[in-house]
Amino acid sequence: MTQRLLTGLLFTAILSCYAMSSYAQKKELNQARTLIKGNKEKDLEKAAQMMEDLLKNKDNKNNKKIYIAWFDAVRGLYNQANERMYLKQKQDTAAFFNLNRKMFTILESLDSVDMTPNAKGKVDIEYREKHSEILNNYRPNLFNAGTFFLRKGDYEHAFDYFEFYIDCQRQPLFSAYRYDSTDVKMPEAAYWATYSSYRLKDAVRTLRYRDLALKDEPKASFTLQYIAEARHWLNDTELYLQTLEEGFRRYPTFSYFFPRLIDEYSQKEEYDKALAAVDAAIAACDTCQLYLFAKSTLLTRLGRYEECIKLSDQVIAMNPNLAEAHFNAGSAYMNIALKLDERNDKKQLRQLYQKARPYMERYRQLAPAEKQKWGPALYRIYLNLNMGRQFDEIDKLLR
Repeated sequence: MTQRLLTGLLFTAILSCYAMSSYAQKKELNQARTLIKGNKEKDLEKAAQMMEDLLKNKDNKNNKKIYIAWFDAVRGLYNQANERMYLKQKQDTAAFFNLNRKMFTILESLDSVDMTPNAKGKVDIEYREKHSEILNNYRPNLFNAGTFFLRKGDYEHAFDYFEFYIDCQRQPLFSAYRYDSTDVKMPEAAYWATYSSYRLKDAVRTLRYRDLALKDEPKASFTLQYIAEARHWLNDTELYLQTLEEGFRRYPTFSYFFPRLIDEYSQKEEYDKALAAVDAAIAACDTCQLYLFAKSTLLTRLGRYEECIKLSDQVIAMNPNLAEAHFNAGSAYMNIALKLDERNDKKQLRQLYQKARPYMERYRQLAPAEKQKWGPALYRIYLNLNMGRQFDEIDKLLR
């Protein structure tokens, strides 16, 4: 047998296999279309599965007719599920939303095929306008699905649907709709995607849509909190601090930012920055006990004891049961006493310890578990005031 004959036979065999494959593909497509026309749930499911199976073969991946038949089958299932929900009949809501999402997946995949250049390098987009118009009507249900899973506490699925909703803006299929500038719900979707990721403690996904989420102004303070937490999880101390500063600057009375910002400054011993932040907070709310108390604590660390006592008394007048305000005032009197000469300033020393005593005793009453703080303080006070019985009691407690 000659080489030419062998080549001819091989070519004939290839053509024969291709023809058989093409015939089988066409047969399944026709069968699927017949099933779809019948509009029975089991038939629609079977047709959808047949098309999925065809697309598993890489030789079929560019066959637009398969995608269209697949979409028609899934759309039929969606319509039936939608009708059951409308009639308040039994229907798995999650499955309904999954059908909605699958329609997007199918037509977005078809659009990619539609964008493939032909043999001459020309792109002739055939279905985009029609299909984008169809899906645009279904798109609100992607958002609704996200809120459905959010209420269920299923943050993983909630994130997936909100992300899918947002992702439409970058899909060429929807380029005519310009969702990034026309869809007013995009920032809200980004916020809920950010919130869902935050609840999952997923730092990377929490930060993914942060810029868009911050455009949802009513919830921007919470978004900045989630961003800060994500930075903290990633041990990105510089950006964590920057986010705290931004959050505090924009929302000085929001409970999250202030205490953490003061902690950060204090750990770095940047007390001047901390004091500036406290003053800004007090300017925003001059009756907020937290801010006034924080300033009294900082004044102690800065050695400004007279100011600390005055401010602590102001806080105590507002809330007599705020234990740490009593501790700050008592400590300030004792720190002033430490600066005096024990031999030459005995009278003044005694006066200072007498003034410190009621604050520390009240602190002990309000915070009995904080023995490591009030114990040594009262030890010094009773020792310097020659209060033998009280001194003996504290001495035994500290042993």
